Amino acid sequence: MSRVRPAHHTEPLWTLAPRLDALSTDRAAGVLLGAAVGDALGVPYEFKPRLRDDQQPRMIGGGLGPYAPGEYSDDTQMHTCIAEVAATGRDLRDAEALDAIATNFLGWISGGASDVGSQTRSVLSAARQGRGAPGAVMLEASRRFTAAHARSAGNGSLMRTGIVALAYLDDPQAMAEAAATVSELTHADPDCLDACVLWCSGIRAAVLNGTFDGVREGLELLPEDRRRMWAARLDEAEANPPHHFTHNGWVVHALQAAWSAITRTAVPELSPTDGSFPAEHFRLALEAAVRAGTDTDTVAAIAGSLLGARWGCSAIPLEWQQAVNGRPHNTAPDLVRLAVLTAQDGQEDSDGWPSAPRVPSPPASRRARTVLHPDDPGLWLGNLAVTTCEGPAPVDAVVSLCRVGTGPILMDTDVEHHRVWLVDKDGQNANLHYAMDQAAREVLRLRREGKRVLLHCVAGESRTPAIAAIYSFLAYGTDPSAALHDLHRKMRGQWRLPAHAEMYDAVYELTTGDVPPRKPRTRSWRSMVAPWTS
Repeated sequence: MSRVRPAHHTEPLWTLAPRLDALSTDRAAGVLLGAAVGDALGVPYEFKPRLRDDQQPRMIGGGLGPYAPGEYSDDTQMHTCIAEVAATGRDLRDAEALDAIATNFLGWISGGASDVGSQTRSVLSAARQGRGAPGAVMLEASRRFTAAHARSAGNGSLMRTGIVALAYLDDPQAMAEAAATVSELTHADPDCLDACVLWCSGIRAAVLNGTFDGVREGLELLPEDRRRMWAARLDEAEANPPHHFTHNGWVVHALQAAWSAITRTAVPELSPTDGSFPAEHFRLALEAAVRAGTDTDTVAAIAGSLLGARWGCSAIPLEWQQAVNGRPHNTAPDLVRLAVLTAQDGQEDSDGWPSAPRVPSPPASRRARTVLHPDDPGLWLGNLAVTTCEGPAPVDAVVSLCRVGTGPILMDTDVEHHRVWLVDKDGQNANLHYAMDQAAREVLRLRREGKRVLLHCVAGESRTPAIAAIYSFLAYGTDPSAALHDLHRKMRGQWRLPAHAEMYDAVYELTTGDVPPRKPRTRSWRSMVAPWTS
């Protein structure tokens, strides 16, 4: 009996994908970007002496490519081949979708792919010689390779499986089928299929629930006679450090090394004034994955997809987001776009996000506004509308605190652009303090480099003054109350920050740690007479 059922709906046809809120959208956006960041972080250390615990991995490029700083390897190159199909909303189990993925793989390897794994190269080379539908030909070539080689359980499909989970957030059984089938295009060994199912289960649950529980929950999706073996393998990973799994070119050790790095890395406590944030688990666990040694880029790419699903795009250090790049011409926003479209069944929102070249300003904020920071004439504070102004802009860099389009941020000025995932609604930021701290420190870094900066959000009335106040504290030691007072006066009352209690409080929590002042609540005449009305 085949382990993968023929493609068909495993839930009623009226079952819809769960509506993603801001938190789960953030987490979905972190899947492909997290994998790419891990890949690029691990590239310089692949098959080199293992890093010590006191050595910090950096995106310095090199490796087996050699790669440019921040450039991801074949791991993410193949991942995007799948993502380009998944982002259209297709069912990845269907023959047409498999043909499209197989065609992308063949185009990739013939178009200058770097550092291709030996098993992948053999299968794709055989598939290129075959006749018929590309997907079916590649599946047959992969199965023949597995039948002819005792060691065919490489890590080459697990490294690129994350995006599959986003295509089936509403249907875990369909997700398992798709994960196994897409793996089988190049890696048909049962260990490879199982690993992809488990990891996709972990990513799906992380996006929907914000936990790592889905990896073990995925055991129920495996063939019954293989569940106990994989449960023991997960136990072993949790009991040993990542470098214990030295043969991580084998898919089992690759998964164990990644799972070890994730589960054995402590989640920091939230202590904003001490610079401690739970979201830093993304960075710390990814660095631990790189320190596993051997196939460092692949182990870190595997870990990064699950870490990104758990912690979100907003947990990925801005420095890494700015640096990551790769074939064909992808940067962080491109990877976020592919992931979000996949999670949204290929659909954009009413503003055209995440694909539109430019996101429109809402009617109430269509008049462009800018003011200079009260303490720093090199820092402009504005709204989204100002980015549509024509003519040269007097800035060298833009820090966006809201959703923007895929095109250049300014109309007529080429600038360095930094995007921060920050939502101006209470309860909609999984990593509020971390994201705000990252944003303010990014502005500080740019200003210390002598760059003139535009800091903006949609209206320029809440997120922008919040980050500007934290910047005042970091750059000049200005007390948050004084900084907010000066900003309020400078902005002439164009101000809504106090209406966002969590963000307003975070300004104080990230600076002095003081309790923010509260204005007394006023009561209307209507509310006072209401108790006596019948």
